[in-house]
Amino acid sequence: MAGPNYTYLKLKMPGSSGIITIESTYEHAYDCDVECVEYAEALAEAKTLIANLDQLSGEAPDSKRHTGTFEPTEAIKLVSVNPACPDDRALRISATLDIK
Repeated sequence: MAGPNYTYLKLKMPGSSGIITIESTYEHAYDCDVECVEYAEALAEAKTLIANLDQLSGEAPDSKRHTGTFEPTEAIKLVSVNPACPDDRALRISATLDIK
């Protein structure tokens, strides 16, 4: 039994003591519209993301990827971080680096 008037942003409905009128502003109506559009976009993006994840989970894993230890492709040398204590931590750098 409610009657909306979008031109004046009013909603009128019968009440026990007479007609009840609910008013709003154009700024509030605009904010509500923006919020609804953002929610709809987020929902669409979430559905797309879920569909993409479902598709990716069904794909076979890459056979080139494997777990294991890292093996450098070229010669390396260990350089001590603290020269006063050579048994402490060391960096691995390429053995073919120029001195400069």
